[in-house]
Amino acid sequence: MFGFDVFVLSLVVLLVVVLFFTLKQVPQGFNYTVERFGRYTRTMKPGLNILVPFIDRIGARLNMMEQVLDVPSQEVITKDNASITADGVTFYQVLDAAQAAYEVSGLENAVLNLTMTNIRTVMGSMDLDQLLSNRDEINARLLSVVDQAVSPWGLKITRIEIKDINPPRDLVEAMGRQMKAEREKRASILEAEGMRQSAILRAEGEKQSQILESEGRREAAFRDSEAREREAEAEARATTVVSDAIAAGDIQAINYFVAGKYVDALQAIASAPNQKVLMLPVEAAAVIGSIGGVAEIAREAFGDSKNSTRKGGSRQPDTGQ
Repeated sequence: MFGFDVFVLSLVVLLVVVLFFTLKQVPQGFNYTVERFGRYTRTMKPGLNILVPFIDRIGARLNMMEQVLDVPSQEVITKDNASITADGVTFYQVLDAAQAAYEVSGLENAVLNLTMTNIRTVMGSMDLDQLLSNRDEINARLLSVVDQAVSPWGLKITRIEIKDINPPRDLVEAMGRQMKAEREKRASILEAEGMRQSAILRAEGEKQSQILESEGRREAAFRDSEAREREAEAEARATTVVSDAIAAGDIQAINYFVAGKYVDALQAIASAPNQKVLMLPVEAAAVIGSIGGVAEIAREAFGDSKNSTRKGGSRQPDTGQ
């Protein structure tokens, strides 16, 4: 009876061991490769999987999630012989567990060395100014080259980022001086351009002012000439009227004409600024006679108008009764 109990216990233990080697649980985010007698047969997905005990075994346990690989700092010599140090970070993901397990040995180390080599290659083919200003272009070129290289390994490079680019201190100081000189040059150019625009605008303003001033003088001269022309026409008409009156034998018109000229001459003499005392070596009777001629002309004119009014105003009595 004792022997039967030992047998049963041994059978249970054996069954547990068989079940342990038969049932395998794969966690989410991982893939396991299965080898039979040392040869790859299949890949186990996440969940509960069954193996043939003592024949099949698990070969490699691979993380299928996206992983981050830190690229250490390294020295790079650029195209223009500038020595810099650069580091970065690589994001990759395993797409095919079998290829990642059996196509390359030391997966992370292989990706790391491949990335570092291509960093030196890509950055070494560019000038320092391009490295400092075109970091996105560097990342894109690195991603294309490294992703193509790791494709046979069942990997996908999702991103490669250059974190820091550190030129030597003396080179940084030289670049600072160059940038300062460039900014001062731009400031001088802008200042000169501003002065040039100001001079142009000032010249345009003076030109417009001179044009407007000359147009004003021309307009004033035109109006002065027009006024003188009208004054001359009025004087000519007055002279014509006086001449007609003289031709008709009216002696009073001559007196009016002479008196007007005489009075204008006296007014001009009296209004001179350097004359304080006015001496008239003329006879007052001549002036009074001339003025009397003017009065006579007015009397005759008004007298004729009154006589014509009286003659026109006399009417015959109305006999219509």
